[in-house]
Amino acid sequence: FRAGENPEITSKDYLSLFLLKEEQTAAYSVEIWKRFRKWGGIPTAITQNVKDLLASREVENIFENSDFVLMLNQAAGDRAILAKQLNISPQQMKYVTHTEAGEGLIFYGNVVLPFVDRFPKDTELYRVMTTKPEEVGEA
Repeated sequence: FRAGENPEITSKDYLSLFLLKEEQTAAYSVEIWKRFRKWGGIPTAITQNVKDLLASREVENIFENSDFVLMLNQAAGDRAILAKQLNISPQQMKYVTHTEAGEGLIFYGNVVLPFVDRFPKDTELYRVMTTKPEEVGEA
């Protein structure tokens, strides 16, 4: 993140869900998250299952104070949690229900925006960005 407007101050902090499973390290991680935001940082998190992230009340505070959430295909339990937490309609939730790669919802502030992104697979950029195990080894 960039602290304030000073381009000289940069840092990267990668929080693992392993840190969020224990109460003490979860509380510390949340404190770091809040301080980064206070200092003008843009903390970013990624998770496979939102219910794991929201298992702790401390960590739930991070989610509740997030202005931007990008959702891809979600399991039924996670869809229910996201619909309730973000006030997403059943119609909108169809965009994260049994969808293809590159389809989902963007939650920003109070706006929910569906998206479909068919990124061309025959490009160098796709080759270096893909996370599909069967494609990673093809490089």
